[in-house]
Order: sequence, then C-alpha cells, then structure tokens
Amino acid sequence: MSNNCNIFRPKIQQQFSDLKRDLSNVSEDEWRNVPEVGDARNRKQRNPRAEKFTPLPDSVLSRNFGGESTNTIDPSSGLASMVPGVTTPGMLTPTGDMDLRKIGQARNTLMNVKLSQVSDSVTGQTVVDPKGYLTDLQSMIPTYGGDINDIKKARLLLKSVRETNPNHPPAWIASARLEEVTGKVQAARNLIMKGCEVNPHSEDLWLEAARINPSDTARAVIAQAARHIPTSVRIWIKAADIEIETKAKRRVYRKALEHIPNSVRLWKAAVELENPEDARILLSRAVECCPTAVELWLALARLETYENARKVLNKARENIPTDKQIWTTAAKLEEANGNHHMVEKIIERAITSLSSNGVEINREHWFKEAIESEKGGHVHCCRAIVKAIISYGVEPEDQKHTWIEDAENCITQGAYECARSVYNHALATFPGKKSIWLRAAYLEKNHGTRESLEGLLQRAVAHCPKSEILWLMGAKSKWLAGDVPAARGILALAFQANPNSEEIWLAAVKLESENREYERARRLLAKARGSAPTPRVMMKSAKLEWSLNDLKAAQKLLEEALKVFPDFPKLWMMTGQIYEQENELSKAFDTYNAGIKKCPNSIPLWVLLSKLEEKRGLLIKARSVLEKARLKNPKNDMLWLEAIRIELRAGMKDIANAMMAKALQECATSGPLWSESVFMEARPSRKTRSVDALKKCEHDPHVLLAVSKLFWSERKISKCREWFQRTLKIDADLGDAWAYWYRFEQLHGTPEQQEEVKQRCLAAEPHHGELWCSVSKDIKNVGLNTEQILSTVAKEVVIPV
Repeated sequence: MSNNCNIFRPKIQQQFSDLKRDLSNVSEDEWRNVPEVGDARNRKQRNPRAEKFTPLPDSVLSRNFGGESTNTIDPSSGLASMVPGVTTPGMLTPTGDMDLRKIGQARNTLMNVKLSQVSDSVTGQTVVDPKGYLTDLQSMIPTYGGDINDIKKARLLLKSVRETNPNHPPAWIASARLEEVTGKVQAARNLIMKGCEVNPHSEDLWLEAARINPSDTARAVIAQAARHIPTSVRIWIKAADIEIETKAKRRVYRKALEHIPNSVRLWKAAVELENPEDARILLSRAVECCPTAVELWLALARLETYENARKVLNKARENIPTDKQIWTTAAKLEEANGNHHMVEKIIERAITSLSSNGVEINREHWFKEAIESEKGGHVHCCRAIVKAIISYGVEPEDQKHTWIEDAENCITQGAYECARSVYNHALATFPGKKSIWLRAAYLEKNHGTRESLEGLLQRAVAHCPKSEILWLMGAKSKWLAGDVPAARGILALAFQANPNSEEIWLAAVKLESENREYERARRLLAKARGSAPTPRVMMKSAKLEWSLNDLKAAQKLLEEALKVFPDFPKLWMMTGQIYEQENELSKAFDTYNAGIKKCPNSIPLWVLLSKLEEKRGLLIKARSVLEKARLKNPKNDMLWLEAIRIELRAGMKDIANAMMAKALQECATSGPLWSESVFMEARPSRKTRSVDALKKCEHDPHVLLAVSKLFWSERKISKCREWFQRTLKIDADLGDAWAYWYRFEQLHGTPEQQEEVKQRCLAAEPHHGELWCSVSKDIKNVGLNTEQILSTVAKEVVIPV
C-alpha cells in the first residue's frame, strides 16, 4: 500500500532526484551567479514606501483662510448624500483674517521691548550678567529629585496634621520645608507666616520664617516676633545677626538686654561688639544682673587693672564660692604680677574652701587645670596645683604607681613642667627609688637642659650610689659636652661606690678609647681583667688590640679567654674573623666548627661558618651547614633567611622561592622573612605580597620598612615618607630604617628635611639593623660616631627599583 502511494504521490526530493545529480556538474562560478530567491518578488509588500508628510507653507494657509467659502460638496469626493439636508446659515459666517505676518511682527516687537529693558540707555551696551542669568534659571528649577507621588502624599499628611492640630509648630515647619525643597519658595513663605499667625509664641516658627524670607522681609518678621516673644534670647540674637552694621547690632542687643537683663548669652554677645573700655562698663553692669556667671566675672577681671581685678575676683568668690576657675585665675593674676609666693597660698586656700563648700575635689580635673596653666605660661601656678593635689585621695601603698602614671600622662600631653613637679614630689617621698630617678633623668634628657640633667643626676647618685646607670648617664653627659676630665671624675667616684662593676670599667675604657687615649684604655682593661675578669671585659680587651691592628696580642687574649669562657660565642666569632682577615681560612673554619660545638644555639656563628664555606666556593657545604643549623635551632627565621640568600646569590631563584614558601610556613610571623619575600616577587605582585605581610606582621618594623621601600620604588614620595615615620615610631633603634630614610631625603627631600632626619637619628642613637651593624661593628670603623655611621650606611643602601 505504501509503495503504491509513493508511486502515485512521490515526495518532492524523489521528484527532483534526477536533477540533483546534474548539480554536481555546476561550477563554482555558476553557483555564485545564481540569483537570490525572492529579491524581486513581493518587494512592495515587504518594503512599503515610507509616507512623507510635508507641512503646507504659511501662504497657502492664509490664502485658504482669506479665500471664498463654498456650501457645495464635490460629488467626486464621495461625500455626496442622497439624504436631503438643511444648509446652516451660520456656516457662511466668515472666520476672520489670521495674518501670520503680523503675528511674527508682534513677536519681534515683544523681543525688542525685553532687550531694551536690559540694555544701557546711553551706550546701548548689554548689562546682562550671563553667570547670574544662568544662576537665576537654575534656581527656578526644583532641586528635589524624588517621586512626585511621595510629595503629594507628604503634602496631604502634613495638611492633615495642620488641620488636626494647628497649634503644633513642627507641622508648619515641616510643611514649609517640603515646599521649599520642591522649589515652591513662595508657598513655603506663605505657609510659615500662616503658622506664625496661628502660633505667635513659637520661637522655632518665627526663626524659620526669618530664615526662609529675604533679609528685608526677615527684618520685619523678626521685629514682629520680638513683639510677640520679647523674652526670647534666640529671637533677639537672630535680630542682631540680620543686621549688617555693628551700630545696628549694638542697638538690638541693648534693647534685648532691657527685656532680658539676666541672659548671660546676650551680655557676652553684646560685650564682644564693644571696645575694651565700653566692654568693661558693660561687664560691670552684667555681673550685677548675672552674679553667678563665672565667665562674666573673669572677663571683667581681665579688663581691669591689677588692684581692681583682685577686688573683682574677691567679689566673684563671694557670689560663687564653689567654682575653682575663679581661684586659679586669682593665682595666675598674682603670678603675672610677680607675687609668686602668693600663688601657692591661693591654691591651698582654694582646695580648703572648695572642700568646705561641699565641692568634690577631682584629681583628674585639677591636673587638667595644671596642664592648661603650663600651656598658658603660668608655670608657678601649675607647680602649686600639682603640689596641692598630688597626694589628695591617694593611699600610701598606691602613691608610687599613681604618681608615675600621673607624670607619664603629663608627658604624653606635652606638659613637661607638670611631670617635673610630679617627679620632684615623688623623689622627696621616695628618695631611694632608682626607677623614679631614672624616669626623671630621661625626662630631663629628652625635654630639659644639660644643666638640669646633670643637677638631677648628682642628687640621684647621692641617694642611689649603687645604681651604675645613673653614674654612667652623668659621665656621658659630661663627655658629650666635651668635659672629659669631669667625666673621668664621675667615673672615679663611681669606682669608689662600685669597685668591681663591669659596666663602669667598660664605660671608662670607652671614654679613653673615644678620646684616643689608648694606653689609658689598655691600663684600665688590664686592671679590669685583674679585678673583674668577665667575658665582656676579655672581649673588649681583645677588640681594643684588634682595632689597633695588634692581631697577635688580640689572638693571645682570645685564647686565654676561651680557656676560661668557652661558652661565650663572641670570643669564637672574633677569633675566626681575625683568621679570615689574615686569610687563614682553614684555621677560621676550625675555629667556627669548635665554636658551634660549644655554642650550638649561636645563630651568628652558624651564619659565619656558612659564609666562610661560600667564600671558599663550597656552596653545597654552605647549604649543609645551614640545614644542620636549622635542625639544631628549629623555627629560626634568620637561618632560613641566610639559606634563601645563598640561593639568590647563586642565581637559583626557583629554589629560593620554594625555600621562602617553606620558611613562611615554619615562621609565619617573621618580619625579616616577609620583608625579603616582598622584593623577591615580580614587580606587579609586590603590592599584594606587602598586603599579606602587613596582615601577618602589622607592627613589625622590617615589614613597614619594606612597604616604605615599595612606595619609594613607585616614586610615591609623600606616602614613602609617611611609612618611614611609621616604621621608626615602632622601633627607633632600627638603624637600617634611619639610613634608608636619610638616603631617600638626600634624593627627594630638601636640606631642611635631611637635617631633621639626621638630628632625629642622633637623638635616637640606633644600635640595631643588618646594614647598620655591618658598618658600626666593622673593626675598621671603630670610633665612628652615630652621624658618621649614618652617612656611611646611607651610601651603601640599595635604592629600591
């Protein structure tokens, strides 16, 4: 059945199968030339021609309006009807002429009138201010950008509130502000004035009305307000603010004070407009009307002469016996007039009087008063307050701790005289406390004079003769001032008080060495070895000989020392370095090996041995040394850092990166490792690495220094300077940071900025830092001072790129 169907009704592909076979003979060019189906078929239906509408010219319109009218319909138009109709006579009425030419002339005339209004009648020059014109246009545009429906809802709600409770001023104010925001300023003014009529005794409504209205209208509004509420201080102050001339302002305030004579605010505002003489007269009246206003009494006292000021303050104390400010002002007055002996009496009387009148004596408030007195230049008043208040309410067992805390708070706020007074009182109570003497000495060192420091230290060693550091500070102060004999004298007295003190022996040796008195230094060290043969004394003895290039004597001293102190690593290090200097590398190797056996926890010894192997060209052995060191001292970041640097020096960057990853896993909070890793990254990745470093070591100076260098490499000058300051705020003893900052200022700063960095470095006296120690501890640089070391290290720092 299906076969018959296919025969009688074949499918389309079967009908054309024989023709499809012939398509294989069609060439490529013939295929390309076959026309597209449908290009010419139904084109009009698919692409209808756009209709065009052309406006008729004015002449045709005018001709039609002015032409004849007809009451017949053209039959060909198709509008003829077989139904009979009635011709309406009204349709025959002419419509009148609309002359469009005259309309254009009228428009031009109106424009000429407007232009003549803004033109100069003499020169014809335009006086239109284009900026002002645009501003006026802008002001006409509502600035509210919200939904219009929200405005309508708000308007309805506020209207309902006003109608429900017309005596509620905030409803009127809110309504006016809504209209103002939406650009309807006049509606806002009308609303607020209506509110003022309904609520004539509302301050807020009148003030809002004055604000919304222009200045001329506001003046009338505020005058009306003053008639309704003559006792409103805010209304009178607003009335004075509206006035432009000072004379008018004075007149307003005088009238206001007639209605409200007890308003301190009005008196103060009125006094500010007067000259000193008139102000004094006004204040005399003001204190009569407001006898409890402390500010008015004090202002009057400042304008009076010394004798009258004393009377004013006495009268003020009678009227206000509970205010401490009157007492402190009286004390400052006496100090300003040279009556220093009266200051302490007044403050003591103040404490007594205030206590008897039931006033709580708050130590914190009085200390604030003392700090303000010092900042105002009233030093005697500040001292008197501290003396009177320091022991108030403090238990004997808490005195030392509390007073030290008070002094530190004063130093933090820059009140050094207050801190000095606190320490003086504390030392009078606890003369044998070395810690208080030290704090007082550091205060004088940082914020006082050399004379005050030396005077304090003389008193200190008299009370604490066994305190070595106090003797040493005194000797150093004399030495820095260039008075070497006085420094020697202090150290001699220190020897008497502390005959076997290692610190004093070494300080005496340093004093002689710095002044190139090497024979004296040798003799002192010989005596010290006899009386106090400590490892440091032996080391300093050997170092002195080494610095004088007497290597044999240095080696002999070190050999003797190692027999007695084999567990002191610096002796092994010095011995090995001397052998390296003599190029006896095998002896140096043996020394370091012996040293790490005796001192396996000395990281510098392991690093020196590794560097020696690297120097000898034995890179594998250098790696092996550091691996052994890490086994003996796990989780030591400096050993990891040296191992990474060995790979970098050998050009093995991939190995170094792998080691850095392991190191950061083992020592996740190591600042030196993170800072090294930042600059091991490719330049685009450094910023991301620095962010990771800051997350792990937020307060590590090495990381902050790395960030500073990163900003330097990007030439972000201000940020770089800011991060250098942050670094040194955390650790001012890091010499490398000072050297980098100094070098940065040499390249990008002014001479003043360079000098500031140098002076701050000299004050900090840094002693740590990899680069800093490589210079300061180099035997060739013995005797260099801080400034010379700073300059040397700054020349050696690598500029980050």
